[in-house]
Amino acid sequence: MSEFSLPHAPLQRLDLPWLRQAGIEAAILRLDLVDPLISGNKWFKLRHHLLAARQAGSPGLISLGGNHSNHLHALAAAGKRFGFATVGLLRGHPQDTPTVDDLRAFGMQLHWLGYGGYRARHEAGFWAPWQARYPGWHCIPEGGGGLAGAQGCALIVEQCKAQLATLGWTDYDAWWLAAGTGTTLAGLVLAEAGEHPVHGALAVPPDHGVAEQVAALVGATGYVLHDASRGGFARLDEVLLAFVDEAERHAAIPLEALYTGKALLALRDQVEAGRFVPGTRLVFLHTGGLQGRRGYL
Repeated sequence: MSEFSLPHAPLQRLDLPWLRQAGIEAAILRLDLVDPLISGNKWFKLRHHLLAARQAGSPGLISLGGNHSNHLHALAAAGKRFGFATVGLLRGHPQDTPTVDDLRAFGMQLHWLGYGGYRARHEAGFWAPWQARYPGWHCIPEGGGGLAGAQGCALIVEQCKAQLATLGWTDYDAWWLAAGTGTTLAGLVLAEAGEHPVHGALAVPPDHGVAEQVAALVGATGYVLHDASRGGFARLDEVLLAFVDEAERHAAIPLEALYTGKALLALRDQVEAGRFVPGTRLVFLHTGGLQGRRGYL
């Protein structure tokens, strides 16, 4: 087995009252169960980066995120497990959160960029001073985005198709998942190659550039984007939190509100609006991120 072999994500039935009422069959691919620390879609996003870093003999990994970042949390854990030093470039100013405490415990060196400095991450030359400071380190885009991350996420489709028979299914009609950077969605679109449509529920506002990033990776077809941001990045409200609580009780599956919860609520709205005909079979992707719940619970 390869050092970076992907762990198994179980495919389970998703039974919720509003799905039953609409005659929709749904399954949930539990990426939250692949690993206690390198959780959810992060394993898939990071795999190609870890392979490239190992093959290049890179001493460390460096990437960006916020103070509740699931990506940095998984990256720091992967670095500790596989013997890479890690550096995190963080949005904003120093503050302690449960996630930041974990990053330090995993041995990640933290640099706080402020808000203006973090906004510069898309500018040409952003990485140059960090590559000079950490020569030979492998740089990973924010959220594990980009083609390498998408190619890793393409492997998610294999895990789903290999388990359809356990549900008595021979096929499914579409995917539904949260989209933060759009990388996971792009990976599914790459793997599906037009066979099944992929619905991405935008957990960030439409002006955050996700549509442009996905189009740059996979073109303009094979997917549909839906605004599930509820008015802002990391925006929570009582309706969303109550929905997540109810869904957790019915399905007996832990969720987090910022991504998976928003995506599931957007799916309910679309189902109740009649977007899917009775008998439709949907695969809902649980993208993990449960450690981030500590930021709002």
